[in-house]
Amino acid sequence: MDEVQARPSDEAAHTRFLELLEESSQEVPKDFDLSDGVSLPEGEVLALFYNANLRMARLQAGVALAQFENAGLWQDPVFGFDAAQVVSPSSNFEYGATLGVTLPVSGRLAVEKARAGAAYEVALRAIVDAEWSLRASVRRAWAEWTASERRRLLLEDVIADVERIGTLASRLEQAGAIRKADERLLRIELVGRRAELTAAELVSQRARIRLLGLMGLQPDAKLDIVASTATTPQVGVESLVEQVTTHNTELSLLRSRYRVAEEALRLAIRKQYPDLGLGAGLGSEEDDTRVLFGFTLPIPLLNRNRAEIAAARARRETARGAVETALERIVREAQELEVTLEATRRQRSQLTNELLPLLTEQSSNIDELAELGDVDAFLLLETVGRQFDAQARLIALARAEGQATARLNLLLGPPPSSSPTTVDDISLPIPGAHSLGTSTTETSQ
Repeated sequence: MDEVQARPSDEAAHTRFLELLEESSQEVPKDFDLSDGVSLPEGEVLALFYNANLRMARLQAGVALAQFENAGLWQDPVFGFDAAQVVSPSSNFEYGATLGVTLPVSGRLAVEKARAGAAYEVALRAIVDAEWSLRASVRRAWAEWTASERRRLLLEDVIADVERIGTLASRLEQAGAIRKADERLLRIELVGRRAELTAAELVSQRARIRLLGLMGLQPDAKLDIVASTATTPQVGVESLVEQVTTHNTELSLLRSRYRVAEEALRLAIRKQYPDLGLGAGLGSEEDDTRVLFGFTLPIPLLNRNRAEIAAARARRETARGAVETALERIVREAQELEVTLEATRRQRSQLTNELLPLLTEQSSNIDELAELGDVDAFLLLETVGRQFDAQARLIALARAEGQATARLNLLLGPPPSSSPTTVDDISLPIPGAHSLGTSTTETSQ
């Protein structure tokens, strides 16, 4: 637990990890300094370094690497020994000792190696997808916390305004300008706003805890979080489809899984071809020493591994369908997000450029009337309430835009040169001999 609590101060580890990020062509903050607060780019780095689920994905890639490094090996030799003793006084002890090996003339071992390499590539693609998905989750959580914190601060300002109006109403009530019941309504409004602030503080605290959890930090971590929202490059419909098809990490992962299914089908097909078994040894029969030898060659006439081939072909088609359906879903969702973002920006523009100036002008007029002695406490309260509603709508729109932006960035994918990052000196290179999209040309004989 002490190690977990000390994580944010591990500057040497952070510096080394930033170097690994730069080597893998990922975006990194120019100045990584947590003393002045944690910015969104710095929070993403902390999440990539400490997130527990991401660490498990990297460890699982180590398992796939071990399987890849030890795949395609020859079968162990087989030692055999036979002995016989005829129950007769004059009989001799007979024996035979052989050592047999299997010659992989079918080429099955090379295909096993290729399948293990494809499985290892799946593990690496899963790391890339997990890293990019984690960044998107951090950006969504950051937008959520930013909105909840801004709403909390806005409520504090509103309460201060309502308290000011309440003080004014108390003076008016004492002077007989307004009724006691009207002054009580203002106090009821103040109590309601304070209760709303308490709820907003809870929402902000929970959003902060979730955000720190994504970064792999404890809820009581002594870090100041800097409010921020993500931005998205403008992408047209035609280039959007190309961007998603080329760089989306989920599609890359599904393509690599298709590659595994492709190699599994190749292996199933190869298994119908026989491997040659050779054996040799020494034996003795009737006091004669003999040299023993033999071979075995299965004849693929009846079984021909047809059940495994049929199942592997069906799994390959399923993997192909997963890629195609995911592409349709992702492109459709990306286009919907673009439309949503455009509408959200228009609403924000209307509120900022049209409604808020009117409310500001109304508030100024009321202040001018107040200076002349013409005070309407309820008109002041109504103006404050409308200003709060407009600002709250702006905050909600900013949150929706930030979350939609993060989701769209997730669908668009990372830079094309990005590769998995590692920690604890684990090096996970992608096998260069295995490319995506290769078709199996072998067929069952």
